[in-house]
Amino acid sequence: MMQREFVLGWVMAAALPAAAWAQGTKLWTVDRYDTMERGTLDGVAIRNDGRLETGPSKSQVYDTGKSYVWSLGSDAAGNGYVGLGGSSAGSAAVMRVSPDGKATKMLEAKELAVQALAVTADGAVIAATSPDGKVYRVQSGAAGSAGTVIFDPATTEEKPKYLWDVAVGKGGEVYVAAGAPAVVYRVPAGGGKAEVLFKTADQHIRCLMMAADGTLWAGSDGAGVIYRMDTKAAGAKPFAAYAAPRKEITALAMDTEGNVYAAGVGTKGAMPLPPLPVTGNVGVTITFAQPGSSTAAGANSLVPEGSEIYRIAKDGTPQRLVTMKDDVVYALSFRNGALTAATGNRGRVYRVDVKMPGRFTDVAHLDAAQGMAFAPVKDGLLVATSNSGKLFQLSDAAAKESTYTSEVFDAQGYAQWGRVETRADGQGFELWIRSGNVESPLMGWSDWARVGADGAVAVPAGRFAQWKAVLRPGVADAGIDAVGFNYLTRNVAPVVDEIVVQPGAKVAAGGGTPPNTTVQVAFPQAASASPVVSFQPDASTTPLTAQKDRTSVTARWLAHDDNGDDLMFAVWYRGVDEKNWRLLKDKITDRFLSFDASLLPDGQYELKVVASDAPVHTDSEALTGERVGPVFVVDSTPPVPGVLTATLAPTPAGAAQKIHATLEAHDATSPIAHAEYSVDAGPWQYLEPVGQVSDSQTERYDFTADVPSATTPVTDAKEHVIAVRVYDRYENMAAVKAVVR
Repeated sequence: MMQREFVLGWVMAAALPAAAWAQGTKLWTVDRYDTMERGTLDGVAIRNDGRLETGPSKSQVYDTGKSYVWSLGSDAAGNGYVGLGGSSAGSAAVMRVSPDGKATKMLEAKELAVQALAVTADGAVIAATSPDGKVYRVQSGAAGSAGTVIFDPATTEEKPKYLWDVAVGKGGEVYVAAGAPAVVYRVPAGGGKAEVLFKTADQHIRCLMMAADGTLWAGSDGAGVIYRMDTKAAGAKPFAAYAAPRKEITALAMDTEGNVYAAGVGTKGAMPLPPLPVTGNVGVTITFAQPGSSTAAGANSLVPEGSEIYRIAKDGTPQRLVTMKDDVVYALSFRNGALTAATGNRGRVYRVDVKMPGRFTDVAHLDAAQGMAFAPVKDGLLVATSNSGKLFQLSDAAAKESTYTSEVFDAQGYAQWGRVETRADGQGFELWIRSGNVESPLMGWSDWARVGADGAVAVPAGRFAQWKAVLRPGVADAGIDAVGFNYLTRNVAPVVDEIVVQPGAKVAAGGGTPPNTTVQVAFPQAASASPVVSFQPDASTTPLTAQKDRTSVTARWLAHDDNGDDLMFAVWYRGVDEKNWRLLKDKITDRFLSFDASLLPDGQYELKVVASDAPVHTDSEALTGERVGPVFVVDSTPPVPGVLTATLAPTPAGAAQKIHATLEAHDATSPIAHAEYSVDAGPWQYLEPVGQVSDSQTERYDFTADVPSATTPVTDAKEHVIAVRVYDRYENMAAVKAVVR
């Protein structure tokens, strides 16, 4: 096997005028399953290690026009039998679909859905309806028949509500899996009274499988147990072959060596059924719940726990083969040495590697949400789907045309596209590339361009690109493990998105500070509850914790660069009545700056933040972006109080003394915010200016204060001291006092 690998540097695909390009060539690489599966598959399979391989061909055989197909069977002539259902009574029906896609109604019942189907050796169809349903037999060729009821659970002692699956024995007897409660019945081949084969303490028996040797296998919902029972031995009892880690067993399959495969869904909880009373007339209420997989299919919702697939070896040894976190396995089939799983709720079909646990291959994406059931035909497998209800065929042979188309890649800017790097086996494939400037390839993109043997390709520069791989059929070991596309985006200037300035705050060095000494520097809330933002800022918008410090100013900003370049910043300032900007600090890598307010004289200022991508560009290619922040005030000078005049006010005899005082205070920068006074070192009390509203840079005070009684001996009882403190808007304070005798 020859391996080909291109690891090439970037070269221009077409000559362009000189322009500034972003720093460094980047590589868009698709080499993992989670990125490969986002593409479109046509005859291509994706292994879970990301490898692309030739897959089976897929064709749509029949569209029911309904939402749900619950069950599927097939006969020796290649006809498929589709069990339909819906959300209303009378939706249950069985359609026979010929290989050419022609459909004939075989059965129409009054129930909601045909939950299970089986085809007998003589071509009769066994159909089980649910809920509150019956089991019907429809003879081959009896189109439009109401069918013959061969089992009615209402006539049994257990009266189960759900019929989940049917299986046919070699002698023509029919086995029925029921739920609520969990029972397996056997119906004689020629008809007659059904007998209880076995019961369990689970909620439901979800699936059945009849082995060639007459062993009946059953999977339960509730405890997730897989049972086996020898139907040929008289008085045989069911044996619990394996208790799976999952709650519900949704499907069973067997290979030619006798190994059994099972799919488990859901997380186990406590046993859903309470213990039955031993004696007395104690009432017991039993609540049955539908299986999680059935609910998910009907509601087109997810089972968050995903699925697991197990193998029970012929000697009874269990082993987990694979875990699928995003898929619910509804059906299993073993054919031509391969185990295949039909899943929801993404409509995927997987091939599970039974020799290498953990490996699986995504072989088909169905045009529906759930792959519900398999049925074998001569040249492949029929697959029934729900949401929408369709019938597909997967061929045993490889597809004649195998094409994989990647998802559209967004370079986040105008880009020059370079060489393609490929890691692959053999030469049985071709690669093609196209590009464009709108997200949809249907809107004015370039034509597909073939990638050369050396990885070179010529496509126009643009923001978006897409590649496709065409795998040649019949080429052994053809496969692609990784595809990389080199590109270089044009450099664009960084953008400063927002600036906030907080006077009286200083970012603490070395961590947080106690809450009572901190200030939250946050960006303002958007006016709209759902703002339209065309970029993703690369800095957190959570509040920045700073210390209260009236001598400091903190500025904070958001900035982004569409190229993802590293940025550095410079902060400039100017007075509001000035034209020239002056540098405060440059080469800043943080998104904030605290500085000493005393560096600037008192007054009104603006800050300008300039962002530069110079850290990753030469001086000639570096670009800058800038933004001017809101006006802020620097005020570190306290108010200037005038002379405080105070005299004893005349008072009636025996009344408490009062002091009458006047004062005028002025601040050069900001309004006087408030004032307070104290008499004889007593408590400080709020003081209103003349006019009451404190909103000017000059305020006058004219007030009368009570003289408190002396609490300690004094030399001169007629001497008193009155003090006044005046604050401006930025908490600068000045005090003045006067002595009254």
